[in-house]
Amino acid sequence: MKGIILAGGSGTRLYPITISVSKQLLPVYDKPMIYYPLSVLMLAGINEILFITTPHDQESFRKLLGDGSDLGCKFEYAVQNEPNGLAEAFIIGEEFIGDDKVALALGDNIFYGNEFGSLLRSKINVEGASIFAYPVRDPQRYGVVEFDKDKKVISIEEKPEVPKSKYAVPGLYFYDNKVVEYAKKVEPSDRGEKEISTINEMYLEAGELEVGVMTRGMTWFDTGTVESLDDASEFIRVLQNRQSTMIGCIEEVAHQRGFIFKSGLQKSIDRYGKSKYGAYLKDIVANL
Repeated sequence: MKGIILAGGSGTRLYPITISVSKQLLPVYDKPMIYYPLSVLMLAGINEILFITTPHDQESFRKLLGDGSDLGCKFEYAVQNEPNGLAEAFIIGEEFIGDDKVALALGDNIFYGNEFGSLLRSKINVEGASIFAYPVRDPQRYGVVEFDKDKKVISIEEKPEVPKSKYAVPGLYFYDNKVVEYAKKVEPSDRGEKEISTINEMYLEAGELEVGVMTRGMTWFDTGTVESLDDASEFIRVLQNRQSTMIGCIEEVAHQRGFIFKSGLQKSIDRYGKSKYGAYLKDIVANL
């Protein structure tokens, strides 16, 4: 399975913060936001990843992440000229995806939870589509899943004015290779975007959509607003300082998944210098 991280858009809800910098490069406590979805895909065992950015932000992402070789990964980059919707990611990434399955992570979504890595790795061999549902107070901001009394999916709607449930679809999706052809069939919605909910509806109609409800032990942040960005930063700060573990440390995940070894960690330590992040990597190496 390959991975795509969609890190485009203009981040207007965060203006003036994002006028001159990509939202996905903003700090979430002690790391760039993009580290978190990247660590999620790597935790799933994915090390071939395409970053889709705006034209003017791409060089900043290249400077931060490089070609992925320091992490035992292969990174590629593509451009989304206009925010035409999430489904367009599969059209932009068609050549990159090739004949493989693909996971899509949104660059402004942050996940954390017990056994989350095991859950992710269970999706690698997905047949059809696998997405998640998470209970929220404001489901009208998201794609919304409706279940029947047996927790079977009935419908999926994108940002409905009157949501049929409290279950939002977080920005993490796993698909088989049919997603590319499905994406090409998606027509722009009333919002003028190619909605990923339309792709999910196609899989639902084909009887090939799996929806897992995230349990109370899992946490999801969509950092698209100032309040949610602040909440995510505070969550990361408190959890890291209490547990002495770092969330979203891409080098640590690369080592855990066998993408790099001790020498690779040492190289990263030199890059981060005297920072708290570098000191954390030093502790990992010291305990190997």
